[in-house]
Amino acid sequence: MTPTEELRAEHEGILLVLDVLEKISEKILAGETVPTDHLRQILEFLRVFVDQCHHGKEEDILFPALEEAGIPRQGGPIGVMLSEHDRGRNFIRDIARLIEAHESGNPESLVLLTTPVLQYADLLRSHIWKENNVLFPIAEDKIRPEKQESIANEFEKFEKEKIGPGRHEEFHAMLDNMARTYLEETKP
Repeated sequence: MTPTEELRAEHEGILLVLDVLEKISEKILAGETVPTDHLRQILEFLRVFVDQCHHGKEEDILFPALEEAGIPRQGGPIGVMLSEHDRGRNFIRDIARLIEAHESGNPESLVLLTTPVLQYADLLRSHIWKENNVLFPIAEDKIRPEKQESIANEFEKFEKEKIGPGRHEEFHAMLDNMARTYLEETKP
């Protein structure tokens, strides 16, 4: 699997969690109860899998390789992606703060949580589209095949070091459970 194929596959899991977050927001706004542990599990996925692992692979490995291939960091797609990663981190901090407020007994915090959740989902959907349709085709064109193989190996090592062995599979099992809980219940 090439580096961009791996990142695109990770995007599928991220899009699934965004679907779950949007469904959770609907439930909250409808006055329904959502288990706090589900919010915590999703927050961990956002912090660890999306930010540390996925964005980490891009920021620490793919983007420098693109720069080596002549794509400038500022004033182009890399700069846009980095800016959006930072905006996403701000939303994650807001989401974490509101989950903590909810756990501390603030009843309004759950409704307030829906705003950064939906803003984050919108940002990430747009971000993923740009990566899949603009940045990754540039990477596939500009990065030599032997360098792509090296990047794929670096990705594997990075993931083991950043999130640990078996965590990827744990996150996917959690996603499958959340999808069954929140997305399949609405199917006819």
